[in-house]
Amino acid sequence: MDILKSYSTSRILVAALLLTVVLILFKLSSDLISPNVFSHQEPAGVTDHVLVTGGAGYIGSHAALRLLKDSYHRVTIVDNLSRGNMGAVKILQKLFPEPGRLQFIYADLGDAKTVNKIFAENAFDAVMHFAAVAYVGESTLEPLRYYHNITSNSLVVLEAMAEHNVKTLIYSSTCATYGEPTKMPITEETPQMPINPYGKAKKMSEDIIIDFSKTTNMAVMILRYFNVIGSDPDGRLGEAPRPELREHGRISGACFDAAQGITPGLEVRGTDYKTADGTCVRDYIDVTDLVDAHVLALANAKPGKVGIYNVGTGKGGRSVKEFVEACKKATGVDIKVDYLSRRPGDYAEVFSDPSKIRDELNWTAQRTDLQESLEIAWKWHKAHLNGYGPSMA
Repeated sequence: MDILKSYSTSRILVAALLLTVVLILFKLSSDLISPNVFSHQEPAGVTDHVLVTGGAGYIGSHAALRLLKDSYHRVTIVDNLSRGNMGAVKILQKLFPEPGRLQFIYADLGDAKTVNKIFAENAFDAVMHFAAVAYVGESTLEPLRYYHNITSNSLVVLEAMAEHNVKTLIYSSTCATYGEPTKMPITEETPQMPINPYGKAKKMSEDIIIDFSKTTNMAVMILRYFNVIGSDPDGRLGEAPRPELREHGRISGACFDAAQGITPGLEVRGTDYKTADGTCVRDYIDVTDLVDAHVLALANAKPGKVGIYNVGTGKGGRSVKEFVEACKKATGVDIKVDYLSRRPGDYAEVFSDPSKIRDELNWTAQRTDLQESLEIAWKWHKAHLNGYGPSMA
């Protein structure tokens, strides 16, 4: 009996010891592992948790910065870094290091399982959907890539929003959905007849979003913006496209590369358009104005409503030749210019009438001096000769 009693006592002591160890380990792990603050819904009116897709890219990173400057926004960036850059995310992380303000998730929106997991683990109040390949010329060479990346991926995001009851979407669209209208300026009522895969893929996404919104109580804002230029006035963020994409990139980047001697000169595609000087005419919108429009759109999004707005200067268009002259003055360099044949998928003249967004959201472009916007962007470009450095951390 004494042996059995001793054996039972020993078993109890061992069990008690094991339980104590487990409790200690649990306490230590609880102290070391903080809960994911992004998985909790904040009370209405306290903070909004915004998913910014493509937030490591040019426009997306500026939008994330603009949101974070308002203390009532929390931001999750999702980006696969195929066009965006981790350097931009690192800058945002340094600017907003406090817990619960900003998180970055490396993921591809084409992976539906991963996207669904992200939505399951985070309590999003709204989505700003920027992620997309976005070069007209490239889209004519790789149309399937554009339909997959823009249209299919937008469908994946919408399905995840529906599954997890996220009710607000701000969609980044483009004037390329209008194609080449016969009448200027372009209003929101101008027929959409895109002439390149980029514009067609964006219009398809718009159609999907609008059709889906009719069956839900979603708050949707679609912003169709024109040619984006400029950078953060405080010099924190800028545009840094990959070197291999220079031939498809924005004209401002091409001008800066030529001014810096990275390329031997600037190539202007098309001099026989039916415009005053034969070169394309565009509406150049500063990126800081553009992201202000997105934040206003978010603040004014209404359940069950779809708002569609052009985001342009309202000052008419500027020709490519005019743009080049402004760039020469901004950089102080007499850039060599080569005039070549037209680029496939381009159109002669596109500029906006943004009176609807002015009247309904009280937004107007504030930075409409083309040379001044280029001077700010040039200052960032000179200070970041290699952009943000390697894309991947």
